[in-house]
Amino acid sequence: MNVQQSPGDIVEKNKSTDPNLTPIASELKRGLQKRTPSSKLNKVHSNFKSPGHVNKTCKLSLEEEVQDLEKKQMQLDSEIAQLDLEGYKMEELNQHIDMLHEYNDIKDIGQALLGRIAALRGTTTRDLYSHFGLDLED
Repeated sequence: MNVQQSPGDIVEKNKSTDPNLTPIASELKRGLQKRTPSSKLNKVHSNFKSPGHVNKTCKLSLEEEVQDLEKKQMQLDSEIAQLDLEGYKMEELNQHIDMLHEYNDIKDIGQALLGRIAALRGTTTRDLYSHFGLDLED
């Protein structure tokens, strides 16, 4: 945009040259707008930085992260070995996990049934807990 021209002058000039174009479209056609939007932030006009480019500080932090993960793996392996020495077996762990899943499924079904009974009776599930002798924390 020329410093001497005001936005109103450009609109009037564009109307006279091509009545089908909007003021913005005609400015684009004439190349009066910048490629990047105007912004108070300098990041809009900064140089392009490739995301594939890795600087040395990132490499160092990645190497440190790998070392930390290796240390954590060694600690976990030693804890597993300790549990094996204490007599714990992986089969028992899997059995306990399966039992917890079954317990949770049964509890979910019980909650759903209590909700339906409460709806039919027009009361709350809290009231049904005391009616059936259940603890609210269960």
